[in-house]
Amino acid sequence: MDYNILGKTEMKVSKLCFGALTIGPLQANLPIKDGARVIEEALDRGVNFIDTAELYKTYGHIKEALKSKNSKDIIIATKSYSYSRRTAEESLKKALKELGRDYIDIFLLHEQENEYTLKGHYEALEYFIKMKEKGFIRAVGISTHTVAAVKAAAKMEEIEIIHPLINKNGLGIMDGTVDDMIKAIKTAKENNKGIYGMKPLGGGNLLNSIDDCFDFVLNLPFLDSIAVGMQRLEEVIANVNRFDGKSIPKDILKKLSKKNRKLHIDFWCKRCGKCVEACKSKALSIQNDKLVVDTEKCVLCGYCSSYCPEFCIKVV
Repeated sequence: MDYNILGKTEMKVSKLCFGALTIGPLQANLPIKDGARVIEEALDRGVNFIDTAELYKTYGHIKEALKSKNSKDIIIATKSYSYSRRTAEESLKKALKELGRDYIDIFLLHEQENEYTLKGHYEALEYFIKMKEKGFIRAVGISTHTVAAVKAAAKMEEIEIIHPLINKNGLGIMDGTVDDMIKAIKTAKENNKGIYGMKPLGGGNLLNSIDDCFDFVLNLPFLDSIAVGMQRLEEVIANVNRFDGKSIPKDILKKLSKKNRKLHIDFWCKRCGKCVEACKSKALSIQNDKLVVDTEKCVLCGYCSSYCPEFCIKVV
C-alpha cells in the first residue's frame, strides 16, 4: 500500500481510504460487529485511513473495529453540518464519545458549496480551529461536491484538508465538469492542501467500468488518498489489490459478480422528478410524495443519477 502525507499536516495516510458510509444505516445497514469486521479486513491489509461523518451513524462500527488495533496508528476523518459554535461543540463531543477517542484526526465541514456557505459556517470552523489548538482535533477542512468550494477553500490558510468529489465522468459534480474539478484540485494541491477524493465510482453508478474508474483517480498525482465505500470483505480484498497494482483473485471476482445490487434513494431526495423524466426504462415514479423504484423494470444503469441535482441516487 502506498502512503502519502496529507498536505502540510504530518499525517501519513494510505492511498486507499475506507469510506464508512456504505456499511451504515444509509446503505447496507450492517450490524456493528459485521461492519467492524469489514473495516478490520482493510486495516489488516494496510489501510490506515477511515472516512466517516456524523450523518453516516457508523461511529460504533469504527470503535468496534479499533478495539483490537493500536488506534493511534489509524487516522479518522469525520464531518458534520455544524454552522455555529454550539452545533460544532455538539458534533465534536459526539464524535469523541462514540468513537472512544481523545481526539479526532480530521474534522470537516460537510458538503460545502461555495465561499458563501463557508462564510455561513465560519463560526463552526473557528470552533474547530480552537479545538485544534487545544489538541482535540489535528486538522480541519471541508468536503464538497462543487468546484466553487474547492476554489474557495484553496485560498483559505486555515483550511488544511479538502475532500472533493472526483470521478472519470464528473458524476455528482454540481457546478462544472470533471476538467474544472481537476484544475481546482490541482490549484489546491499547489497551495499545500491535503486532498483525498470521494465517489470514484460515482456512488456505484459507474460499476460497469470499475477498472477504468480506479485507473483514472490513481493516475491523478495530486490526490493523496481516495475514499472508497466498501461493505463486504471481498470488496476490501479487491480494492486493496487494485490500489497495490495486483491482480484480483478469481474467487473474489466470482463472489463480487454475484452480489445483488439495488437502486438506493437517499432520504434528502426532493422529488424534483428529473430522474423520472430521464429514466428510459420507466422504472422511477413519484408516489405519495416519495420516489419509488420499480425493481422489475430497473436495469441498474445508473443513468438517472446524472440527472439528480442532489446526488441522492446510488447503486448499492
